[in-house]
Amino acid sequence: MFMQDGEASETTGGEVIEKPASELEQAASGLWEKMSNGDFNQITVPEVWAVVQPIVVAIVLIIVVLILASWAKRLTVKATSKARVELTLAKFFGNLVKWTILVIGALTVLQTVGVEITSFAAVIAAMGFAIGLALSGTLGNVAAGVMLLIFRPYRVGDVISVNGVTAKVDEIELFTTTFDTPDKRRIIMPNGDIFGSTIENVSHHPTRRVDVAVGTAYDADIDQARAALTEAARNVEGRLSQEEPVIYLSELGDSSINWSVRVWANTADYWAVKERLTRDVKYALDKADIGIPFPQRDIHVPNAIRVSLDKG
Repeated sequence: MFMQDGEASETTGGEVIEKPASELEQAASGLWEKMSNGDFNQITVPEVWAVVQPIVVAIVLIIVVLILASWAKRLTVKATSKARVELTLAKFFGNLVKWTILVIGALTVLQTVGVEITSFAAVIAAMGFAIGLALSGTLGNVAAGVMLLIFRPYRVGDVISVNGVTAKVDEIELFTTTFDTPDKRRIIMPNGDIFGSTIENVSHHPTRRVDVAVGTAYDADIDQARAALTEAARNVEGRLSQEEPVIYLSELGDSSINWSVRVWANTADYWAVKERLTRDVKYALDKADIGIPFPQRDIHVPNAIRVSLDKG
């Protein structure tokens, strides 16, 4: 409140503490007193200007701050984009710079019109602390989104496997990443869950190895089986010719001799080549008259079992 003696008062713990008024408060108080008493002839231009000047300066500062914040945002987005930073992250940095300038400008405007900003700074700090506690999970997702956009373990269009989900990345945002599965399901996952997990980028490399496991009968000739599998691997459609196929004898299993047939293909053709190779391996073994056994178990009975029928 304005006091006639040019001082403001505050009450703390039952005690009245006199606080010197600002120049604007003193000028406004004197002007208001003359206007209330009807002494309009005693009002001078300097007295009016003493009240109007801080308001004009504050309006000019507001305009300058708004222009400066907008310009700084555009400059930040442009600079980060030239540095090959993701557009989402570039916009985030631009908005961060913009709001920083706006907050500093608002405090400067308040100080210009004679408002003590010390209390405002304390209130803002307390609000920031409270908001930080309330949004700890959300802020964690934002931090994870920033790290994902900086380090780029995957990009839009990549197929990744994370948290038991294998799907194509549709969009990377600050809070979440959006995926599309092969059967057209939309999955939205918080970035915090992604950044804290193991990420497998399935489509990162342009080529992939295609593995097909198959078992052959124990009574089949091993060299003949290898020749049949090699022929199937060499002739499969979509195989990269510069990479030789590998026919690997992996183990002698319980019911079969187990092989791994390996060829290389373009990543985009992986599933098509895998299906063709699986089909060709089956046809090649059938042509060579080599069986693919199913699991079987021999049961040995040490003592003969007699079964009698009671005719009575």
